[in-house]
Amino acid sequence: MTFRVLPYQGGSPREISEVVNNIMNGKTNNTGSVTLTQSSTTTTLNDERIGEGSVIVFTPLSSHAASEMAHLFISAQTKRQATITHRNTGHSDLNFRYIIVG
Repeated sequence: MTFRVLPYQGGSPREISEVVNNIMNGKTNNTGSVTLTQSSTTTTLNDERIGEGSVIVFTPLSSHAASEMAHLFISAQTKRQATITHRNTGHSDLNFRYIIVG
């Protein structure tokens, strides 16, 4: 889901109120989902919102994904891309939601 953004020139008071109220209610455009590659120990996450200094936080969506949390980390990160290093578990349900901050 994508929430309204304002043009760089600003917006009407109503548009500004809507955007600010959504932000205060946690409705921001910095989330996504990823499934870890099961035949490898790395998965590339491509997202135009990733920067070199961004923090990426994962939430597991299955019990197998939850058990993998202690074994995954970001091993490389550049503009628009991050490499997630993880175990090769063979499970196909290693699904995560993520949030990008910064």
